[in-house]
Amino acid sequence: MRRFFLCLLALGVLAVVSVMILPSFVSSDWMRAELGRQLSNATGSAIALNGPVRLSVVPHLAVVAENVSLDADGMTAEIGEVAGSVTLSSLWSDRLHVREVRLVRPVVALRPKAEAAAAAQDGGAEAGQASTGETRDPLAALVAFLEKSAIDKISISEGTLRQEGAGGSVDVVSDLDLTLAVPDIDGELSLSAGAGVDGRRYDVTLAVSPLRPLLEHKPAELSLSLEAEPQLAAGLTELTASGQVALNANGGYQIRGGKLTIGDEALGLDALFVPGSRPRFLADLNAERLDLSAFLDDGETAASSSQPEEPAGRTDKAKAAAGLQALAGFDADISVNVGALAVGDISASDVALTATLKDGQLTGRLEHLGIDAGSVAADLAADVGAAEPIFQGRVVSNGLDVSKLAALAGQSVPLSGTVTMDTAFAFRGLSANSVRKTINVTGGASLRDATIVIPGIADPAMAEVTAKKLALKIEGLTKPMRLAGSLVWRGKPAEIDLTLPVRDLLMDANARAGDIPLKLDLRTKEATLALDGKAALAGSYAGKLNFAAADLRALLAWIGQADAGGITQFAFNGDVKASAAGVAFQKATLSVNGVEGSGNGAVELGTPLKISSALHFKELDLARLAGAPSAAPQAKAKSKASGGPAPDGPLDLSALRSIDASIKVDAEKLAYGRVVAGPVATSLKISEGIANLDIPDSPFYGGQVAASLTADGSGTEPSIAVKASISGASAAPLLTDLANFKHLEGALQTTFDIAGAGGTTGTLKRSLKGTAEVRFSDGAIRGIDVADVYNNLVGLMSSGFKQNDNKATGFTELGASFAIENGVARTDDIKLVGPLVRMSGKGEANLPEDQLNFRLDPRVVASLQGQGADIATEGIGVPVVIEGSFAAPRIYPDLSGLLKNPDAALSTLKKLGLPTGKLGLDELLSGDGKGGKLRDILSGAIGKQPKDEGSELSIEQIIGGGGTEPEAAPPVDGQAPPDTAAEQPAPETPQPEQQPAAEAEQPAQDSGTLGKLFKLLQ
Repeated sequence: MRRFFLCLLALGVLAVVSVMILPSFVSSDWMRAELGRQLSNATGSAIALNGPVRLSVVPHLAVVAENVSLDADGMTAEIGEVAGSVTLSSLWSDRLHVREVRLVRPVVALRPKAEAAAAAQDGGAEAGQASTGETRDPLAALVAFLEKSAIDKISISEGTLRQEGAGGSVDVVSDLDLTLAVPDIDGELSLSAGAGVDGRRYDVTLAVSPLRPLLEHKPAELSLSLEAEPQLAAGLTELTASGQVALNANGGYQIRGGKLTIGDEALGLDALFVPGSRPRFLADLNAERLDLSAFLDDGETAASSSQPEEPAGRTDKAKAAAGLQALAGFDADISVNVGALAVGDISASDVALTATLKDGQLTGRLEHLGIDAGSVAADLAADVGAAEPIFQGRVVSNGLDVSKLAALAGQSVPLSGTVTMDTAFAFRGLSANSVRKTINVTGGASLRDATIVIPGIADPAMAEVTAKKLALKIEGLTKPMRLAGSLVWRGKPAEIDLTLPVRDLLMDANARAGDIPLKLDLRTKEATLALDGKAALAGSYAGKLNFAAADLRALLAWIGQADAGGITQFAFNGDVKASAAGVAFQKATLSVNGVEGSGNGAVELGTPLKISSALHFKELDLARLAGAPSAAPQAKAKSKASGGPAPDGPLDLSALRSIDASIKVDAEKLAYGRVVAGPVATSLKISEGIANLDIPDSPFYGGQVAASLTADGSGTEPSIAVKASISGASAAPLLTDLANFKHLEGALQTTFDIAGAGGTTGTLKRSLKGTAEVRFSDGAIRGIDVADVYNNLVGLMSSGFKQNDNKATGFTELGASFAIENGVARTDDIKLVGPLVRMSGKGEANLPEDQLNFRLDPRVVASLQGQGADIATEGIGVPVVIEGSFAAPRIYPDLSGLLKNPDAALSTLKKLGLPTGKLGLDELLSGDGKGGKLRDILSGAIGKQPKDEGSELSIEQIIGGGGTEPEAAPPVDGQAPPDTAAEQPAPETPQPEQQPAAEAEQPAQDSGTLGKLFKLLQ
């Protein structure tokens, strides 16, 4: 290029000189040849004037030559027109005044030089100069020429500069327009030029004032400006430089104390340019403060990044690569030092940047960049001579604010905190798409004292998560990154293990909008959460979800939600699609208070929570869903026969208020506690705090059950109402499961309608009211055989009664109707019909206290005849009492009835074949005996206080042998007390001809007061 401009200058000068001598020539052909020869000799190049040459003398001496060619080492040029003119006064003046030198449509092609020959020639010349000691300064001749000359204008228009190589030629500069003016060597040299390079138009102005000091290797004032269209960067419309420039003896240009202005920002400039076969450029830039905010244009950046790569991008890519290849033609060393750097809201300090270009190898180092209390350093290396350069480097940072770092990269993230990193990177190419496709990063980073804002949550207290330390590990962008550490949310810690695809998240704009592969494992004391699917920053998710809460109440309190009512344990595992509007799930398994189910459904978030689903359960226990404890512990507790009521537990249905649900239920077993029915297919509907469950006819303990259950949690106190009808159910296992009552069996037919309310199970039982109709058929009452009681009456009177669960009173029908009030079921129409027994009765079942109190009045018939007859069949009446807990009731005959009507009792005993005369019962029962009436004897015993007791013995205890032994029995005609008489030998007593069949079976226990009485009678 230097040779080219020297040739242009020589062409202009000789063209002007030729104006003065050409008029003396006659032949135009000879004139062209002679002018070409003179120009070739002057420039050392082959110059040919191939077109016409025109001369003019008015108003100035001028020459115009068309179609001029030039051939020099490393360069060829074709010039459409070369013109030169001088003033007429220059003909008789000692100072040449050049009006104009003009080159039109020059096309200059640069080609590789014959380097070896040039080096040899230059080396020989330099050796010769060194040996002879000659020093030739080309500027000295130029100074001498400019002292006697004035050049108004040298111009180039429509110029083109090409670069030729093995692959062909490429236009490097097009539409070149240049104007140079040197009117006076002691005045100002001005240069203005405009050209197109890589699709961008550059306009340059240069001024040196005065010119003489520069040509004499002394400082001169320099001003330079550069404008580009389109602009080089956002806000960068103009670049200017000023200062003192000096031309060194070796041909280099040096600027000292200069000023470089980029937009509105100014930097100090010291620079040196050394021309040669391999030019070298050195520059030191410095500034106390530099604000680059005006150079950011997020809108254009975002728009360009979101656009897909166009086919023309390959051309841009080729141009960018060619632009970098141009850097391989020279060497450079640049250093930048900035005291304070501002980019938007980011401020940096002590910025130190160095860059070196040597033989096409570019290395750069950010030695220090301080941001707040942190710093960053980086290295970069690339081969700019490659067709598609590869960049690689390393970034090391300490204590950087991650949100400001993201803003520096043109991103906005819901994260703050300090980051420390040590990562290596590499990418190929210069275009944004090429970088996104090829970049790779390895290394690690840690985030400390961070605050994360969860998208989609309006409440700041709920959306904010803090982290003391999070560690990030990157094994390459083709692999997901892993983030692990400890978080704190709402005052409680959580462990997190998060896996995200870095390339998709950071480089793909579409991925940032949604469908980011996500894998999360979150663990707290209250719950665990695992996700494996795809998410969007807007708050949606689709994929696997595994959630388990061992203490749901504590979890909901932690996240600031209402209590879940009776739900304490919850677990879910399945496929979900979640958004801010709700959740849909498929192929899911869930567990609520240990009740496990599976199915599909959807939940629409809001108030109330809307649920629609179809679920299958192996066993659906409604009691456990409501918060009651498991049936198994209850069974163990009752097996100890404690006799007390079941433990009182909380009953909370308030969660129903926040739910609007329609749930189809398919249960192999439907249970409430230990009572089980099924299989059942039904629907659970919840609306306005009220849950309804209708059970169609379903298998139930060998029979059928149909029921309707309503649970009302809309008020301040929960309530439950149950309507049911049961037919053909086996009573024994049902009553055992329902109340651990094992003393009644048969086929059950019943209908009941009961309701109650209360905050605990005990309160609910005490509030129960309603009605019930109960009928048993072909069953038995276990614990007593009423017929056997009559057959063994004498033995019972002598030895007392002992309850035996192996004995039973069979019946063909047992029925009763109940009125339930305050948890107590009362009846007065018990009716039992059996083969040898008729029985009526009344009593009550106290559900809250778990107590029974029934009195049955049986009548024993003489034979099996009359079964099914009226209940009032003539016979002896010995009432049967059933009292105590459901689990362990006492069932025994009330023999005190014998005392109420002694004559009728004596008559009945005689009918049964009892030898009343021999036993002396006639006198005892009639009152004629010497010992007094039996009533009085028993009364004496009744009046005694039992040991260590404060209450009187009941007649049932005395007759049944269940009471405490009295201290003394009343004397009979002065005889010893019964217990003393019992020690004396008993007299021989004739045995009755017939004894009751069961008399031989005597319980091994205290015989009771009547037993001692019979010993006295014997």
